[in-house]
Amino acid sequence: MKKLFLAAVILLIPLALGAQHRADRQSLTDPASSTFILFGDPQGYVKYDINQPILELTTLWVSDNIDHLNIKALLCTGDLVEQNENNALNRNMLNQSSRQMWESVSRSLERIDGKVPFISCGGNHDYGYQHSENYNTEFPRYISFERNSAYVDCLKAEFPNRQGHASLENAAFEFEMPGWDHKILVISSEFAPSAAAVEWAKKLVTSDKYKDDYVIYLTHSYLHAKNAKYTDGEGYWVTKQEGNHSGKMLWENLVSQVPNIRLVICGHTGSPANTGNVEDDFRMSTAYRVDKNVAGKPVHQMMFNVQTLGGGWEGNGGDGWLRILEFMPDGKTIKVRTYSPLFGISPSTRHLAHRTAPYDRFDMVIE
Repeated sequence: MKKLFLAAVILLIPLALGAQHRADRQSLTDPASSTFILFGDPQGYVKYDINQPILELTTLWVSDNIDHLNIKALLCTGDLVEQNENNALNRNMLNQSSRQMWESVSRSLERIDGKVPFISCGGNHDYGYQHSENYNTEFPRYISFERNSAYVDCLKAEFPNRQGHASLENAAFEFEMPGWDHKILVISSEFAPSAAAVEWAKKLVTSDKYKDDYVIYLTHSYLHAKNAKYTDGEGYWVTKQEGNHSGKMLWENLVSQVPNIRLVICGHTGSPANTGNVEDDFRMSTAYRVDKNVAGKPVHQMMFNVQTLGGGWEGNGGDGWLRILEFMPDGKTIKVRTYSPLFGISPSTRHLAHRTAPYDRFDMVIE
């Protein structure tokens, strides 16, 4: 028996010695916490083939940290692709067809399929041919319920997309967080959500079943990066159609009117600062504001879009930046950290892997 035990230990030694050392292993502030991971507008990663491995690296990082960071879900602010349905390549801005871009997104998400749910709103580039010339979208083909078994336990409701199809574009996902008395309900939305989709969300979150949940509303266009003002009057065909909601309309008709919506997450806006200062570029990729709703409760509203980081519009797509949203076990605090696995993977660059300015590292208290 002793010989068998010794042999087993000897066999395990190479496995232990061969385990990869993480250059910048991230940890929870409190071991009882749980997290959502947030991606911001990944379109820049998939429009060039040379950038696509960066998106795969980020989803691999999520997969590798599911247990370590108690990850409950991966959220995304939309614009999964640069162009939804187009083969005529403008070589000044991409070298991938729409199908190649969607397949790149799908390939990256294979890393988390069956492990954690992927929740994304629809972005303007996810519709039409190049940017929302119509309501057509490949979203439900590539981001389907059937591909990821992790949806089974958390998906609670959905609303048909504008083509009349069942789709996770408008959907509700519920989670329990350790130490939180209130469950967390995440609502995803189509780009410039229709009046019907907004009404569906309002009725759902105020229903007897979910009225005590804390709601996170995930939508693409909501806040401007430069001044944190609500978006309004955008020139896309979709945004010009009657009843479709801008950020301003979402605040007026939904977010401010529903007592249990406590956090809005968006992307869409943001651009290079063109000052030569990387901190200015960081600042132009984020926005944040807090306003009180009709019940007098503070609503946290956060924009995060990485697409121009890593070299501007035609750079590497975002330098791997993501956000770790840590739900503290006090039942009210969400700690926000901005981190890049691309930089963190190497000891020579890990000093660049953390953005610590006040707009990139802060706490949100849900009251």
